[in-house]
Amino acid sequence: MSTPTSPSTTSPGAGEPASDVNEHRVRALVEIRALLKQFVDGDVPLSLTTPDGVNYPTSLWAEDPQRGVLVFAADPRDEAVQRMTESHEVMATGYLDSVKVQFDLHDLVLVHGRSASAFNAQYPREVFRFQRRHAFRVRPVGRTQPHALLSHPDLARRQIDLRIVDISHTGVALMLNEELDLFHGGQVLPEVIIELDASTRLHVTLRVMHVSNVGLEPSQFRRIGCELVDLSPGAHKDLQRYLDHTQKRHRLLTL
Repeated sequence: MSTPTSPSTTSPGAGEPASDVNEHRVRALVEIRALLKQFVDGDVPLSLTTPDGVNYPTSLWAEDPQRGVLVFAADPRDEAVQRMTESHEVMATGYLDSVKVQFDLHDLVLVHGRSASAFNAQYPREVFRFQRRHAFRVRPVGRTQPHALLSHPDLARRQIDLRIVDISHTGVALMLNEELDLFHGGQVLPEVIIELDASTRLHVTLRVMHVSNVGLEPSQFRRIGCELVDLSPGAHKDLQRYLDHTQKRHRLLTL
């Protein structure tokens, strides 16, 4: 099983450069358990991934260092669950506020109970924490309204147009002005087009971090906070140029 790589060799997520994260390898059992208990107690989403791109959003049901086991929610009807059991490398990734937590899963097996199924895995001997530093987030200015276009698997042959509320080089906040319950934490959205201005058009993958309702019922909209995943060097350069330009315009408007 491979070990999570440090930011100096592989991006720890969101296309963020190595200078924007602090990596910390956790090996003390008391510290590992403190992190894992937060996922259990808060029902915090986790994503299980394999090197060939299989992704399965789940939650940690139980952590038991005495028995040396972790228990994750699993739906045996999901094709991704079956593919997870066939993979020799599975990694778990989750977020506790500004901290990214990542660890390998060893001996992952699908077990069936009377009322539910679950993934069991060995209790990890080490966990990686990536402390994200503050990323400057800008709100668009001017007449041009940046937006994101994506095709959702639950809406065949239709693109969804989401307004960009703010954006940084690690994440973006989107506003869905329709009453559609399509997004959930841990969901990966591939092939998203982000149009920031006439000269800045990015093709990205997003990971949904949180979804909240905005407005009064029954006409509530959805605010969707997303992480930018594995941004290409060219896209990162274009985004940084847009952020610098927008930041300068904000300063001029406050003079």
